[in-house]
Amino acid sequence: MSLPTHATRRHTKALVLSLGAALTLAGCSLTGGESQQSAASEDGSDTAASDSTTGPTSASGTGEEVVLITHDSFSLPPGVIEQFNEETGYSLTVRPSGDAGAMTNTLALTQGSPLGDAVFGIDNTFASRAVEQGVLAPYTPADLPQGAEAHALEGDLADYLTPVDHGDVCVNIDRTWFEREGVPEPQTLEDLTDPQYAGLFVTPGASTSSPGLAFLLATIAEFGEGSDGADSADGWQGYWQDLVENDVKVTAGWEDAYLVDFSAGGDAGDRPIVLSYASSPPFTIPEDGGEPTTAALMDTCFAQVEYAGVIEGAKNPKGGQAVVDYMLSDVVQESLPESMYVFPVSETVDLPSDWEQWAEIAQDPREIPATDIEEHRVEWVTEWADIATG
Repeated sequence: MSLPTHATRRHTKALVLSLGAALTLAGCSLTGGESQQSAASEDGSDTAASDSTTGPTSASGTGEEVVLITHDSFSLPPGVIEQFNEETGYSLTVRPSGDAGAMTNTLALTQGSPLGDAVFGIDNTFASRAVEQGVLAPYTPADLPQGAEAHALEGDLADYLTPVDHGDVCVNIDRTWFEREGVPEPQTLEDLTDPQYAGLFVTPGASTSSPGLAFLLATIAEFGEGSDGADSADGWQGYWQDLVENDVKVTAGWEDAYLVDFSAGGDAGDRPIVLSYASSPPFTIPEDGGEPTTAALMDTCFAQVEYAGVIEGAKNPKGGQAVVDYMLSDVVQESLPESMYVFPVSETVDLPSDWEQWAEIAQDPREIPATDIEEHRVEWVTEWADIATG
């Protein structure tokens, strides 16, 4: 779930509430914001980590400390963390470390002197890197909740990372705008290159945004590799050339795209098509009820999964294992939709009523194996930048 990070998106509740939405509009982990870390430079850049010892993501305990490294958007109700401390006897400290890419890089840079005992928020776009760089110790919980196995990584990667949540990065539309203007709603990725949608689509960039990278991966999965690389007129490169010719707007991050440029976002921008999440529409239900004013295009989605694992060389490996186990507990899984705007991997916990009705899961999302993403990420992002940003 997090290349993706989702911090800013999850922290925009108050802003969107001030616009009169009945619920907060947040983007995820899928449900996400993101740091401005460049995806193309994450191989070598350092990111400082800071402890979170106060607030809703950390609670004091009386037992041995266990440190959780996570992305900046990690958020659980205070009582959930307090319950962990009470049940396990540990004292959990949460240490935010940027977005998924920056966090993975931090783990690599501190290998041998790890900053924590467990990690949460490595997603399927960075999972292979984390395992191959040796920053994780093998650990698999004894009991996975029903449904978790469907989100497990392939091969040996599953021995190191345990699925916790999932969701889909999808194109969203402002249905009110399309109805008012009498323009047919787009349905597919291909539709976005149609001249009738010229100047209507805004997306965060693949080099500066977790969801932006997920969208790039969706186009690669859909259109394949062009015959001549960045200069190709076919494949995903040709598709992006068509998007650029159709006046796509590329922003630094999700919050700029959704809250500034999107016509149904915070500043009521002038673009009614935006890259966001399948979980976004429930947060656009009007105060007086009814249907969401936006919709996710379920034929445009890229699947994201967020994982937890134990850090190699941890001072408290048993505590790290306890954290991974707890992330799969019903109390955590039930809290994920409203605290981090993602779907739990457990199929047995209840979803919020609005999610049950309006938050969709893509039936056939675009996917690329984690090993392929790791092998080609820098190459793809570099090619994308040549096309999309000059």
